[in-house]
Amino acid sequence: MELFDETDKRILAALQKDARLNTKEIAHKAGLTVTPTYERLKKIEKTGVIKAYVTLLDRDMIGKTLVVFCNVSLQLHSKSLLSKFETAVNKLDEIMECYHVAGTYDYLLKVVTGDMKSYQHFLTNKLAVIENIANVHSSFVMTEMKYKTAYTID
Repeated sequence: MELFDETDKRILAALQKDARLNTKEIAHKAGLTVTPTYERLKKIEKTGVIKAYVTLLDRDMIGKTLVVFCNVSLQLHSKSLLSKFETAVNKLDEIMECYHVAGTYDYLLKVVTGDMKSYQHFLTNKLAVIENIANVHSSFVMTEMKYKTAYTID
């Protein structure tokens, strides 16, 4: 059994493109009238699939021009040390995303700062002081080829 039918998927697709749409505009895009659209939207929200309604900012316009992907290796891998690292990382505003990964490194971080100087300050004074870090390998984004926030819903 599918969680969402085709109409629900049209509603979700419309909201992913523009979360500011009102119920009437969503209804038009979904091919429904306002009342059933409102009811479907409330049902969809109750599932938890919509995590938040947000505004996406232009990084360059707010001075966040440097994007860095950091591969982090830890010295030891006990559950408590992993948890401490994750707690510390969650407190750092420059880290936009953090993934626990398999392979050569333990974590992949997406870090966004204003420039190289601010990244160096972040690395030296915030990231490198976290307990148990063995190695940090930084890759600097030259050009963003694709940026997408909307998922395809099959």
